Amino acid sequence: MLEKIQIIKQRFDEVNDLIIQPDIISDQKRYIKLNKEYKDLKKIVEKGNVYESLLNNISEAEEIISDGSDAEMVEMAKMQLEEAKSELPEVEEAIKFMLIPKDPDDAKNVVVEVRAGTGGDEASIFAGDLHRMYTKYCEGRGWRVDVVDFNEGTSGGFKEIIFEVSGEDVYGTMKFEAGVHRVQRVPQTETQGRVHTSAATVIVLPEAEEFDVELDMSEVRIERTTSTGPGGQSVNTTYSAIKLHHEPTGMIVSCQDQKSSHKNLEKALKVLRSRLYELELAKKQAADSEKRKSMVSSGDRSAKIRTYNYPQGRVTDHRIGLTLYDLSNIINGDIQKIIDELMLAENTELLKASDDLI
Repeated sequence: MLEKIQIIKQRFDEVNDLIIQPDIISDQKRYIKLNKEYKDLKKIVEKGNVYESLLNNISEAEEIISDGSDAEMVEMAKMQLEEAKSELPEVEEAIKFMLIPKDPDDAKNVVVEVRAGTGGDEASIFAGDLHRMYTKYCEGRGWRVDVVDFNEGTSGGFKEIIFEVSGEDVYGTMKFEAGVHRVQRVPQTETQGRVHTSAATVIVLPEAEEFDVELDMSEVRIERTTSTGPGGQSVNTTYSAIKLHHEPTGMIVSCQDQKSSHKNLEKALKVLRSRLYELELAKKQAADSEKRKSMVSSGDRSAKIRTYNYPQGRVTDHRIGLTLYDLSNIINGDIQKIIDELMLAENTELLKASDDLI
């Protein structure tokens, strides 16, 4: 462990010197990458300093106890030894998790797509509930949420809603939400009081930067139309809504959230890049056996990941068998406890796979 910490400290010093070099600062892509590495290494170095300090405390205390000439000092040393030994395993475990190779996509912003599945109007209402849950959660973390496009349900909610989330380590957190979410409750339209099961699909795409995806604009057909739905005087009057047709893949991306055609085009291109990036990511994950075996974040859109049971006030995450009787708080954005458990489960999997690196 100490040897590994020393190697990381050396790399930290190297990166610290590199990020102040003018040629690095002028190369935006490399500067962003090194700056992220600097922040990650700094956390490990700080925790490594705590670890080394505890080892020194243990060594000093053992020397004093071994000497035994001063009874009062021996008593203090015993207390110091006990305290340091009780703290050491926790710090050791934290460093092990920090040393797990990071997914470079974890630091990215995301594009989230929530789509109503089986269940008709109730599925649309549930998709709206999920959008609200994520919006509250993200805002609580200080992340910015921007709607890209939406298609409202006939009885409320959304048949589909696409939104961007910007902040720190967003994909590393939100990726656990990808999959099929089920709701079990009595729909507003149900007259017999029977519980129905409806579903919505959540797709979480790491937002691709321009240098992640080479997008050939000659392969993209841009269609400009008037905006529809509620939204003020620009609706149905100006050609601000954008629809992109990516000819090689057949992908279609729409954006009508902004009044400006230019801003809508910018947002639509972000979504298109992210979807194309996800195609490459899926190929990479399919080739990576460890990723494929991961039950926590497999990226399988058809996988049923969570059930929200209203009659029992229960939320169950099927990937890790976690059940919480706190539905009202969870649906109001308090999903951190679920994400923490999913992160722990994935880190444990990754730790088993990378024991040889520690």
